[in-house]
Amino acid sequence: MKIDALHVGMRVRHPQYGIGVVKSIAETTAEILFDDGKRTVAPEPSGLEPAEPRAAVHGLDVPLARFIDDTLAAALLKLGLDRPDAIVEQLGSRWHNGKCVLHPADPALQTKEVPLETFFHKVVMVRNQLRVLEQKINAHEKLSDGEKIEMQQYITRCYGSLTTFNVLFKEKSDQF
Repeated sequence: MKIDALHVGMRVRHPQYGIGVVKSIAETTAEILFDDGKRTVAPEPSGLEPAEPRAAVHGLDVPLARFIDDTLAAALLKLGLDRPDAIVEQLGSRWHNGKCVLHPADPALQTKEVPLETFFHKVVMVRNQLRVLEQKINAHEKLSDGEKIEMQQYITRCYGSLTTFNVLFKEKSDQF
């Protein structure tokens, strides 16, 4: 491993001393804290290797920002989650720039106004978290079928409680 591949805080593996953390880097050596103490090591001749997972992308000719965006979009899709800006697109157009206003019974108390986009985002995030919970329950190894069905009924009731907010959605297919 070359000295320029190291950075302070990096976890490394030495063939003799085991796993350590880089504490400082000099011109040709690095101070590494191993379980048995701090040692000065020349990385190239010592057989030092990274101990943390690494990834390299070769032969890809796209801007880094686009690569990150595409990777994030694929991960969100696989997890069944939506990007925040995608959530607002699901909001019916008549609700854009609207407000949810909560008036307390006591007129001396202040009202609370929340932009509908923010409120809608929170409703959709509750829905997404319920979906993830549902998947985790169904995939759980230690729960019996009866326990899974019982928990599923609670989730179904939560979905039922959220149907009040169906009016906010642009598309019927996105509703509860």
